[in-house]
Amino acid sequence: MLGSMFGALSKDLGIDLGTANTLIHAKGQGVVVNEPSVVAINSRNGQVIAVGHEAKAMLGKTPPNVTVSRPLQRGIIADFEVTEKMLRYFFEKLHRETTAFIPRPRVVIGVPLDVTEVERKAVGDAAMSAGARRVHIIEEPIAAAIGAGLPISDPVGNMIIDMGGGTTEIAVISLNGVVTAKSITIAGDELSRNIIQYAREVFNLLLGERVAEEIKIDIGSASLLPARLEAPMRGRDLLSGLPREIIVNDEQIREAISRSVRTVVEHVKSILEITPPELVADIYRRGIVLTGGSALLRGMDQAISQGTGLPVRVTDDPLMAVVRGTGVLLDDKKLLADVELPIQEMMR
Repeated sequence: MLGSMFGALSKDLGIDLGTANTLIHAKGQGVVVNEPSVVAINSRNGQVIAVGHEAKAMLGKTPPNVTVSRPLQRGIIADFEVTEKMLRYFFEKLHRETTAFIPRPRVVIGVPLDVTEVERKAVGDAAMSAGARRVHIIEEPIAAAIGAGLPISDPVGNMIIDMGGGTTEIAVISLNGVVTAKSITIAGDELSRNIIQYAREVFNLLLGERVAEEIKIDIGSASLLPARLEAPMRGRDLLSGLPREIIVNDEQIREAISRSVRTVVEHVKSILEITPPELVADIYRRGIVLTGGSALLRGMDQAISQGTGLPVRVTDDPLMAVVRGTGVLLDDKKLLADVELPIQEMMR
């Protein structure tokens, strides 16, 4: 009865707990949180100073007593305590206008494909510690496919590539289950690191993470572009130690990330090679769907299409695909029961 009372006063939430961004869908409201998965903490008293955009703006600019961290690495929880504080912050922020003194939402959270039982339980425990009354864990490619509007319940092959910040999830889905899949750690963060390494090796220039990410967003591409793009690259000269700015173009950035792009394409091909032929026939006819924030990289769909010979399309608003899928599952209890992952006993 107490759980029912908390449920009546709380909002059910669907969460895409990503390495780069945390997105939250509130039942009946749509996506209400879209913030970087970054937390700033005062190390002297353990208090949270900022979360999300405000915390990300502090990266590399803090005094010794302030720690800015990304508690999720490669799609899994690297710092349980900070993750719990981040989730609690979002839960309380979303429930300030309700009559609930203590928010106790029912939560659906997506996790990467290859997480262990321990890692899966850590996600559930973090949400419970942050105030959830019930947690449902689902695989991110399933959520992304639902969010992209794919008929995952039908006996047809649905191939989805969910490119996030920490991981790229490649999966073939049929009858509400993952038939063949692979999770790799080449995604948005790795592409940014490629740019940092390229700047160091080619220009003797040391870049910060934010600068590399901005360049990737501004002029990054996986395939040849119709028009040349340029952007300033600012960092510290490794020879003089002084600040320096150079102008780079899309061809140079494409060269910097080319090895990672090729690796993603090779993994897609390797999944197709082990997929049952009937499902491959469906994929040949229906094509591949690309979701996730890194799907926004210019020409990524073309690069995969050229490498596999299959049609590839980027879903509408790809960054929102996983969280849209969790929102659908909040309303569809039967589908949720079919796709939910088993976890060790939690509070009911």
